[in-house]
Amino acid sequence: AVDDVSLRGAPGEGLGLVGESGCGKSTLGRMLIGLIEPSAGSIGIAGGPPQAQRRAAQIIFQNPDSSLNPRKTVAAILGRPLVLHGLASGAAVRERVVGLLELVRLSGAFLGRYPHQLSGGEKQRVAIARALATDPSFIVCDEAVSALDVSVQAYVLNVLADLRDRLNVAYLFISHDLSVIAHLADRIAVMYRGAIV
Repeated sequence: AVDDVSLRGAPGEGLGLVGESGCGKSTLGRMLIGLIEPSAGSIGIAGGPPQAQRRAAQIIFQNPDSSLNPRKTVAAILGRPLVLHGLASGAAVRERVVGLLELVRLSGAFLGRYPHQLSGGEKQRVAIARALATDPSFIVCDEAVSALDVSVQAYVLNVLADLRDRLNVAYLFISHDLSVIAHLADRIAVMYRGAIV
């Protein structure tokens, strides 16, 4: 699915990845964050050991309805990565979760809500906050706004741009929509049949 692909990204940089459906974009994105093991080659993120790399690289999926647990509150969804990675415990978890919500322009009033009580844009902002929980240096945005209405897309894209500037996080934007790529990408890679062309 992905053949002889080489990418390099710098802190705070947005790299766009475009190409037709089935060309390997999402497979590449999932490999970069460790969801799929490459059969050959290497991936280096933040130059650390595997555990540090898992913290350093996160993903925002296309559909928050399938990536957020419907049985968990926003507080539980955002608190889980903090506890799993040993970044906070006890009362500090709630404080960090409120801070994550504020980063994506949501208030602490959302803590007790479940995903079905949120709009599409609010769900995706919770998904962005979850990706930020481990203080990553790199985030894959896999069609992260394509499921949203156009006006909501623009708002979420502005949130992502603001976070890139504030946190110096690097993005890989995977999208079919060139206007989305143009809004956020500093460089663009075009993929065709598993290769960067």
